[in-house]
Amino acid sequence: MGKYIETYRNIVSPAELDHLGHMNVQYYFAAIGGGITSFQIALGLTPTDMRDGRRLAFVVVHGDTNFRAELHAGDVIRLETGVTEVANKTATFHHRLINVEQETLSFETHFKCVLMHLDKRRAVEIPGDIREKLEAYLD
Repeated sequence: MGKYIETYRNIVSPAELDHLGHMNVQYYFAAIGGGITSFQIALGLTPTDMRDGRRLAFVVVHGDTNFRAELHAGDVIRLETGVTEVANKTATFHHRLINVEQETLSFETHFKCVLMHLDKRRAVEIPGDIREKLEAYLD
């Protein structure tokens, strides 16, 4: 397997449970939202660079998700992120949410993302410095 880094860690709150007693779907994706920001920082796409610099960010265009095991209030969760594919304007990120106590996979998703120029609102070619960092995480 490729190199994964921890991009998010939290404890499942009782407020995040649905009527079935497990973590609601929206909170899985909230974890990914925080995780992708952390991963972009590792790639050199910092919030400052997104706002005031190159104005580039990865945005999701396709997702493939699997829920593997329930999460409950009090469970400590860790999100790990890696890369499964790099193309001219796209990269596919693999996010896996782990139940820390049991070290079991609870959720995973592959997000195909384009690198978008935030002013032009269109996909652009991935610059060499970002491509090099992406390739270091290839699975």
